[in-house]
This record gives sequence, C-alpha cells and structure tokens, in this order.
Amino acid sequence: MPRQLVVGNGKMLINLDRNCYIRDIYFPFVGQLNHVGGFWCRFGVWVDGRFSWLQDGSWAFRLAYTEDSLVTEVTAQNHELGLTLHINDGVHQRDCIFLRRVTVVNHDAQPREVRLFFHQDLLINETEVGDTAAYYPKNNTVFHYKKDSYFMFDACSESKGITQFSTGVKRFHQAEGTWRDAEDGHLMGNPIAQGSVDSTIGVQHTIPAHGEASYNYWMTAGHSLDEVYALNQYVRESGPGHLLDRVKIYWQRWVNKSERDYADLTPEMIKLFKLSLLIVRTQVDENGAIIAANDTDIMQYNRDHYSYMWPRDGALVAYAMTMAGYHGTIVPFFHFCARAITEDGYLQHKYNPDGTVGSSWHPYLHQGREQLPIQEDETALVLFALWQDYVKHEQIELPQSLYPDLIRRANRFLYTYVDEELSLPKPSYDLWEERYGIYTFTASAVYGGMMAASNFAKLFGDDERCRRYAGHAERIKEGILRHLWDEESGRFARGLYKKDGVWVKDMTLEASIYGLFEFGVLPADDPRVISTMNAIKEGLRIKTDVGGIARYFHDYYFQRSSDVDNIPGNPWIICTLWMAEHDIEIAKTVEDLQKPYATLQWVVNHTMESGVLSEQVDPFDGSPVSVAPLTWSHATYVLTAVKYMEKYKKLVRRS
Repeated sequence: MPRQLVVGNGKMLINLDRNCYIRDIYFPFVGQLNHVGGFWCRFGVWVDGRFSWLQDGSWAFRLAYTEDSLVTEVTAQNHELGLTLHINDGVHQRDCIFLRRVTVVNHDAQPREVRLFFHQDLLINETEVGDTAAYYPKNNTVFHYKKDSYFMFDACSESKGITQFSTGVKRFHQAEGTWRDAEDGHLMGNPIAQGSVDSTIGVQHTIPAHGEASYNYWMTAGHSLDEVYALNQYVRESGPGHLLDRVKIYWQRWVNKSERDYADLTPEMIKLFKLSLLIVRTQVDENGAIIAANDTDIMQYNRDHYSYMWPRDGALVAYAMTMAGYHGTIVPFFHFCARAITEDGYLQHKYNPDGTVGSSWHPYLHQGREQLPIQEDETALVLFALWQDYVKHEQIELPQSLYPDLIRRANRFLYTYVDEELSLPKPSYDLWEERYGIYTFTASAVYGGMMAASNFAKLFGDDERCRRYAGHAERIKEGILRHLWDEESGRFARGLYKKDGVWVKDMTLEASIYGLFEFGVLPADDPRVISTMNAIKEGLRIKTDVGGIARYFHDYYFQRSSDVDNIPGNPWIICTLWMAEHDIEIAKTVEDLQKPYATLQWVVNHTMESGVLSEQVDPFDGSPVSVAPLTWSHATYVLTAVKYMEKYKKLVRRS
C-alpha cells in the first residue's frame, strides 16, 4: 500500500497509510533506520461496548493536508458508531516529536464515553530481536528501547492522561499482540515485555450529546531514556495541541517564504506545487542525503527498498529545489557528495542516509572483463546542479568550499573516463540501472557537468582549467553529434552497445534523451532535438484514456500490459513532465503553453487522494504503481511548474 501521508523534519520521518496507521518510523536519519518496517501501528475506538479498528470497512476517510503545511487533515466517519474523527498529524519542525490530535465528534443525542486506543508495533533497529516495552510510572507513559534507540508514547484527553496500558509479545508462538487485548475496551496492564514486543495505550473522555472533544497522542524519539523523558515533558508543558498548531504555522511560513507569481496556474496546480515542495522536504535528511522514496512495501517485490540516496536523483531534486528558491534546503546535499566522492573522482551507485555505500547490483566483473560499477551521469549531474544553484542564488562561498575536493576531482574523472575513439564517455550503467553501454542521457549529463566545472573555473579566475574543461566538454558534444545522431531515422539513439566488438546504435525510443536540451548539449528548438522529442512524444504515448509517457518502448518494470504498441510501458510522472519541459522550452507564444499546461493538469489528476505522487500510474485506471511518494516525481513537478511560470511571464511581457 503506497504511503498516503508523510510527515517529517529532516531528522525523523513518519509514513502513514490511508487508515492513519503509522507504517514507518525513520530515525535518526531520514530513510535509516526503520523502526516499524511496514507493520501496522493500529488506532482504534471503543464506544457503547463496541470496538473498531480504523481499517474496518465501516470507516469512510477523506485524506488531505492542512493548507500549505506538513500537518495532515484527515476525516474518518463511522455511521454505525455515530462518530466522526478529525485527525491531524505532524512532526515537530525541530525536535524528534510526532504529534497527533484527534477531535472526536459525537453524533448521538446522549453523552457517551469514548475510548481511543493507540498501538505501537516496533521492531527497533529493523529487527524484532531484543526489544523492550515497558510502562514508566514516573510520568505515566510507555516506552520502547533497544541499545541507544528510545521511543516514549504518551496521550491525553481533555480530562486526563493515559488511563490504560499494556505491553506484551507479538508474532511469536500464538501471541498476536496487545492490540487484541484492546478489543474489549480494557487493557490488562502488563508493565513490561521483552523480545518481539508491542504495546497499547488507552485514553478516554465523556463527550456531550452532539458535542466534541480533543484527544492527543504523541511519541518522542531519542538516544536515551532521559532524552525522550525530557522531550515528553516539553510536550506536556507546551501542550501537544499548541505544539501541533505551531508546526502547522512553521511549514506555512516555509512554503510561502517569498512572494511568487503563479502565472495562470489553477489553484489545484498551485496546491500541488506547494505540497510537492513540502513532500520533498520530508525526504531530505539534515546531513544531506536526498532519499528517493521511503515506502517499504516495495520490499514485497524485491528484498530491498528505495531508502537510499542516488546521486543522480539527489542532483535533479536539488536542481528543482534551487530553481524554486530553496538553496538552504539542498546545501547539505553537495557537502554529502563531497564527503562521499572517491579518490578517483566518481560517486558510487547509491548511498545509505548515513553516508555509507548502499547495496548495488552493478558488478566489477562482467563477461570476464573488469569494469567500474557506476552510472557516470550521477557524478556529472552533481556538478550540473551545483552550477545551476550558483546561477540562481549567486552564493559563491558554497562552490568555493567545494572547488578542489568535489568540482575539480569529479571533473578530472569525467574528462579522463572517455573512449578516445568515439570522444564519448566510456561505458557505464544507464540512468535506469539496467544496461551497460554509452547512452545519450549519460553523455549529455557529462557534457553539462564538464561545462559546469569550466564555469566554476572561470568564476574563480582559474583560466587555464576553464579553457581545458570547456575543450573537453566540446569534445564530448562532438562525439554525441557524430555517433549518437542517426540520420536514417532522423533522431538520436538511446545509446551505443558493443556487439561482436563493434559499436551498434540502440534505437529504442527512450524518454531520457530529453537530457540533450536539459543539460545544454543542443537548444530545445534544434531541428534534431525537435524530431527526436516528437518521436518520443508519439512513440511512448500511452494510448488509453489515462495517457502519459512511458520510460522507453517495452518497459518491463511493473508492466501492466503486453500490448506495447498501445501501451509501451506504464506512464511515469517524471517522463511525462520531461515532455512538458520541452514544450515549454520551444514555446514562442502563450498559446504554445497550452500543451505543457495540460500536462501539469494531468499530473494533478493523477495524484493520490492526499496529493502524493507515485513513481508510475496504471495505464488502465490511473492508480499508483510502485513507490509513493517518489521524491523525483514531486521535484520534477516543481521544476516543470517553475519553468512554466517563468516562460509564461516572459511571453506575456513580449506580447
């Protein structure tokens, strides 16, 4: 189940499903470690002797975020129980505190006691072995811990704090967990359990006829009992509801930090633009890792996940955020890359949020030949994004601090890792991590990265390197035009691969060839670019009512149809937006912007109920496919919207 709602602050990330169940708790890094791992932290209601967990079919949900903020706004209505719950969730903007406010509306003509039960199903440090859950009488809370990871849980109603609690064993022998104990409205009060454990706490209040009452639930995370105790005391003294209101205000100030002319975008488009900024922010760790996605349900298909920083994804997300005016958000990303880059000057396949190298399926040895297990575009795009950040914000201190160890080192690798015969980058894996060869996207990214390095050298008065770097970049451009352009088909190839010792063009239609104009190899209105992009727009178009653009022809990843002539692959959010970027670049009149405007609306139409964007959508019903939220999807929407707004204003002034 994709994650409908996410809240976080760069230190802690909480994912919620459509039932408002906590499914993932990441701490102390965004994306590492996951202390729930996709299990259910249930939320239930007891009233008039009846009990209901919120996943019961009797609840009707409306999912959203509060306006311009990283605080959820969920309504859950149960006609059988005569109750409506208004639920707000958020993470404190500074401290590792999760806050939930539940306003319960009693639709009955009689006052009723309503008990809420909150269930904690943790596997601390990503294993169920050796956890402890305990009641803490000093402050009437329950806490879980293992080693140096501590989580304290507290709750209150308008009249009192926790009234019931229990700890116990889960998923071991015949034990299901303490959540079963809650279903009669009473918890047995077991004060401690160790091993594979869970806990449940209850809070109650009598609500007047046709009245309402507020309940609050919160969790503090830290590295010691004293730390979570102190944070819990801070919540109590400040008032959990008051803190949640402050969280809402903070994010509203953050996302509206400057005046912006939204051109002719609709309110729905603007809403998704702001929400996308906020969603991206939740996926950025304070130490610099920009995480691809944190939806652990993907592990059902592959015993791994998306909770890594791919330098490519990170660079393109950073590019989008800087173009939207969020320089400060992405500065740590560049320092992360400077720490991670190898002595030889390249970045690895992907990284864990703490900076260690992530898992990989790229071998050092293939068909008996040694190779670098990298995607070269990942190194190049970091330089490209860094230059775009300087152009936008003119903050010279950042690139100056990175010039010797990141910029020069990375560029030295780029201009030495070249096939001398072709004047193209040597083979590496493509951006989709599937094929080994020489690809138009990668070569274009290398050109963009080399030109960025040349520009930085010029900025810092390093004239000899400036000329040398620019010369190397032009050599790559010449190689692209000579070997990747196919005169017969009138478009650029996806790439080159070796067959029987000879380089052969791969003419598969591929959306990523948009990199030719994105990274500055050729202008968007160059006839060769236009003919290529037109072929992609037509050949990769999904010919169902859903529409959108596939990654490439006959894309097998989560493939929904073998009718590749009509459905060449599932529509991807990013690939569809890349086509809009080209339409924006070549627009000569305001009327020419109608097509990219329609694409922005297409993305709005294919958000999940909460506004979250997935990686792909189903070509038949438009439902989300693969992980959600995907950081790259939200960032690409932000970038495309920024480009649209800027082009619209430019064309209006010209007319």
